[in-house]
Amino acid sequence: MDRKFEHILGKIEKILNGDSDKNEKLLEVCKILENEIPYYNWVGFYIAEGNELVLGPFVGEPTEHVRIPFGKGICGQAAEREETFIVQDVSKETNYLSCSLKVKSEIVVPVFRDGRVVGELDIDSHSISPFTSEDKAFLERVCDIVSRIF
Repeated sequence: MDRKFEHILGKIEKILNGDSDKNEKLLEVCKILENEIPYYNWVGFYIAEGNELVLGPFVGEPTEHVRIPFGKGICGQAAEREETFIVQDVSKETNYLSCSLKVKSEIVVPVFRDGRVVGELDIDSHSISPFTSEDKAFLERVCDIVSRIF
């Protein structure tokens, strides 16, 4: 894994071992990811409640998508299928919930606890095709670490 990603994982570990509450920790993780990776333009967590995702801490422009049913949009599909979704060009997706005209691509990574989806990390980019297999592996590791506080 890229050294920059390893460095960020270390910062995230420190945050999660701190004394702040869950939402403060998740917000700090969002801030680190958005600040450290130039093409991570909106970073947020959704929390699973039943068969719905509820918007949690995030950084970036406000979104109207504060509750997303499993199966709807990229976030809902990732939760329903329990897998990471990478969409390199959102204009080519039919089941996409648009947050902003600036968003060109998206990666959504489920957070698992005890074998079930308890939340997910959603990242939007203003660039087409920025996400690599390294981003996927890195963000899946972030979600593994974050799952401890869910």
